[in-house]
Amino acid sequence: MSLTNCFSHISNRTRVGACISAFLLCVSLTLGIFPSPAQADVRQSDIIAGISVESRGLNASSCPNVVAEYVYVVDDQGQVYFERGADTQAHIASITKVMTALVALEYGDPQSTTITVSQTAATIGESSAMLQTGDSMNLETALKALMIPSGNDAAQAILTESMGDSIKQQLQEQGDTNVPESAYDAFVYAMNKKAQELGMTNSLFANPHGLDIDQHDAEMYCSARDVATMVSAVMKNETFRSIVSMDGATIQVTRNGATADIPLESTDVLIGTYEGACGVKTGYTEKAGQCFAGAVERDGKTLYAVVLNSNSEQQRFTDATTLDDWVFNNVIDYALAHSPETTSMTTSDGQTSEVPVVAHVSHSGWIDKTFKATLSDPEMSVEVFALEGNVSQEFDFDTISGDVSVGQKVGTAKFYQHNEEIASCDIVAAESCSAPNFIEGIGIWWDRLMRGFSGEQTSAESVVINTTPLIYGSNATLNQTT
Repeated sequence: MSLTNCFSHISNRTRVGACISAFLLCVSLTLGIFPSPAQADVRQSDIIAGISVESRGLNASSCPNVVAEYVYVVDDQGQVYFERGADTQAHIASITKVMTALVALEYGDPQSTTITVSQTAATIGESSAMLQTGDSMNLETALKALMIPSGNDAAQAILTESMGDSIKQQLQEQGDTNVPESAYDAFVYAMNKKAQELGMTNSLFANPHGLDIDQHDAEMYCSARDVATMVSAVMKNETFRSIVSMDGATIQVTRNGATADIPLESTDVLIGTYEGACGVKTGYTEKAGQCFAGAVERDGKTLYAVVLNSNSEQQRFTDATTLDDWVFNNVIDYALAHSPETTSMTTSDGQTSEVPVVAHVSHSGWIDKTFKATLSDPEMSVEVFALEGNVSQEFDFDTISGDVSVGQKVGTAKFYQHNEEIASCDIVAAESCSAPNFIEGIGIWWDRLMRGFSGEQTSAESVVINTTPLIYGSNATLNQTT
């Protein structure tokens, strides 16, 4: 074989090999032989404000694009924005420590309750606050060690072994005859008791830290909805709220008769880097996947976003911020008065202002006379979630017969979103209107008599001028971002 033919032969074999390799790679990816990173997705079964994406007919661009398998987003008023497998029982890893803190704060005093570290606590392993056997501190300090670096040492023995006996005694004094004897079991019992009190129907706690391997392997679970319930409850405690909002801290413990400083760094990377982030807890085990329950506060509104079983440490935070941004971008301060007509209104105290005319209201004493009306609070607005649907209105006018003065109630306006009333406001006269005098009344009586014979209208009709601009859909006229 010539040198040229040799090179040609090799080249052909190389090209064939490359083609085969490319084909096999495509097949492998298609069949899932080689793992590929999970991608964010939108699912038709995802639930937005109580209705599935499929039922709402939403485009993917209108929905949050997240990886986590179980998701729940709710605000501090109980408004639920997003659900994905929200009631599925799942492992939550160190998010368990939220319940540990909640129980500890219920049965102990942050300043006066003393926590002592046992050898069991100091050597439990995994995430640690670097506590040592014999360290002592008050409960507030122990909670910092628990929540900021996610210290298993703090969870295992500090709160459980130090407080278990006291909790058992308090529960027995309350008449609870089912409290286990051991301090450890008593604390866990209190965790599950608290879960029941909060209505967490898909939760079972087996330990105070959330570890689920080796000697800690036991039946335990919690749902995304239950996590949100737990978090929203404990965030009402100012001690807890202040602790989880820290991106780090240095605590002082008593060690061998002296004071020892221990620096702590938060596992929550959103604190100080994401607008409004104020806690609360990360979690990870192989069974649980990457988890995060986060709180964000903006303009007096607090959101709790729970993501369970995301695919990476960073993705859990990306999932949470995606959800938070999506909610805030779709929450609108919706003005109730939208009218192309305005009028100058002077109230009884002499104040004059330009107000929207929401209706022309009929005066029953006249045949063809109406007067201008506005809302009792012309600047009234209500917070709405855009994806819940557009706003509608219903005006109910009173029967007006006598003299009408400026500011007098002449009806009621109600506003609805998705068939649920979201606001109600009085309709008031924006101008005065006198009733007919005696002579005018006689003429009107005769006119109405004649109109009655001919079938003509005997009084003016009230006309609604106010509109409810669309906030969702291709023809929406309001900006969805506040």
